[in-house]
Amino acid sequence: MDLIKLYCSVDDFWKSFEQKWNKQLIDHGKTKRGPQPELSIPEMMTIVILFHQSNYRTFKHFYGYVTKYLVKEFPNLISYSRFVYLKKNLFVPLFAYLLEKRGEITGIAFIDSTSIDVCHNKRIKRNKVFKGLAKRGKTTSGWFFGFKLHLMINEKGEILAFQLTPGNVADVTIAETLSKGIFGKLFGDKGYISKELSKKLLKQGLELFTTLRSNMKQNLMKLTDKILLRKRAIIETVNDQLKNISQIEHTRHRNAGNFLINLLAGIVAYTHQPKKPSINLAEQHRLLLMAA
Repeated sequence: MDLIKLYCSVDDFWKSFEQKWNKQLIDHGKTKRGPQPELSIPEMMTIVILFHQSNYRTFKHFYGYVTKYLVKEFPNLISYSRFVYLKKNLFVPLFAYLLEKRGEITGIAFIDSTSIDVCHNKRIKRNKVFKGLAKRGKTTSGWFFGFKLHLMINEKGEILAFQLTPGNVADVTIAETLSKGIFGKLFGDKGYISKELSKKLLKQGLELFTTLRSNMKQNLMKLTDKILLRKRAIIETVNDQLKNISQIEHTRHRNAGNFLINLLAGIVAYTHQPKKPSINLAEQHRLLLMAA
């Protein structure tokens, strides 16, 4: 990831967003108190986003690298403990920046969810950090304790919408909320099979296509839609990259706030990837011509 390019993007966003945020705080009778930290918000955002595209597995070790090799780029670096304390100030800016980085609505979308474990199943009863927040859920690979990240992407691998829920929330119950403002065709797995959902989405201009259960009859479907439905694994690849490259999942969180910031920064880091999983529609058109 290009550090200069990333910082310029974050800094440009912050210059516009800070004015709106301060105005909103004043309108609600709140003002920001105290001196500004030596390390600016854009610099802190850049560092946490950069971590999620590095090869480091822990932020502590990555910050050690920053303080040793990136002093020229960040001349006002603070101690690691101070940085961790100030990270709580990044939640709103990161969330707003992520909304700005959402992809283009192209008329083709894929939907899926992935589990976000916060502790090992054997340690559930001892976990106090996420007590009352995280829930037990089940995926095709088994039970987990944590949350679900619900995603919607386009064929370019760009994130269109996202939502975090407790692990026990069914995918089908989130689909309508996640799909607001999206139109065209939506492809998902068996977890989104619902006549009621299909009708609701169709009213907003979104046609839902899902894989079928073994006891269900095949529906007539256009060849283009069949091909795109087979390509829905693209979103599973995105989920895999979010976990294994952007590192949105680990079980070392000491508070829920840092968990959310880690998640947001990881998703933002993914949006900056120069190459994302994508579908070559030109290839699909070629296949259609061959089948015609």
